[in-house]
Amino acid sequence: MAARYEDLGNGVYCIDTDLYRPQMAACYLVREGDEAAFVDTGTYHTIPMLMEVLADLGLTAEQVRYVIPTHVHLDHAGGAGELMARCPNATMLVHPKGAPHMIDPSRLQAGATAVYGEEGFAKDYGKLIPVPEERVVIAQDGQAIDLNGRTLMFIDTPGHANHHGCIFDEQSRYCFTGDTFGIAYREFVTDRGAWIFAPTTPVAFSPQDWQRSLDKLAALNPAAMLLTHYGRVTDVHGLLPTLRASVENLAQLALAEENAPERRVDTLKERIFCTWLEEIVAHGVSLPERDSRELLAVDATLNAQGLDVWLQRRAKAKT
Repeated sequence: MAARYEDLGNGVYCIDTDLYRPQMAACYLVREGDEAAFVDTGTYHTIPMLMEVLADLGLTAEQVRYVIPTHVHLDHAGGAGELMARCPNATMLVHPKGAPHMIDPSRLQAGATAVYGEEGFAKDYGKLIPVPEERVVIAQDGQAIDLNGRTLMFIDTPGHANHHGCIFDEQSRYCFTGDTFGIAYREFVTDRGAWIFAPTTPVAFSPQDWQRSLDKLAALNPAAMLLTHYGRVTDVHGLLPTLRASVENLAQLALAEENAPERRVDTLKERIFCTWLEEIVAHGVSLPERDSRELLAVDATLNAQGLDVWLQRRAKAKT
């Protein structure tokens, strides 16, 4: 499939990774002169499209200087090893807790295969390629890297995952947020703007950490947030309270089921659906409920699973 990408200005390009459906997941290319960096990579299947985008922009794989996964969930970093293999001069910048899984992705692959099955994993994610340790730089909070004179800063942002980092581009004042600034699918945009929610994907949801991470991002006063799911949102200050409320509301929804572990994932999934459907109707979305459920099905399942894991951790901490 031909690559689909959007020029966001300031040398930044949003690339559709073609996961599940169009405009569900993105990664980003930052170009400064004859050097480039990728923030997130999509899956193994995405990498030929990234090579096509480079060629369309008159760049080569040898001119890619950095590959920066925001975190190691497979929709963000599944293709990172293959991209590094194709870009011989690139360095990977990655969160300290994510680096071991990029160097040796066997545990990631085993865990995902257990969830999706071998056939499902191969279909959606392909395979995971190890990154040589000597090509990996462990990112520290506030660390700045130089892309041909352009400064990109790594910000440690736990909450969605404990190995999550965002990237702030000082030139454009764009912030590449992975999942920390939530999900805002374009199908739910109305004249009121984007509709946003928090993804509580397994296994390290932490609502308190997430709120602190949002404080850090807001303090940067970014011109726009560049979401993996999906694209650029510019009403940062308008969306921030909604996202904070989503984090809190999902946590409270889970806590209501804390003492009812039987079929808890199914219960949480349906309650998440009901919450979201109410929100999008109030937001002015006119899609039939069946279509909205289909668009949100993957996220509702993952959110329910992640909240269940969070409750299990809380229970274990009490014993």
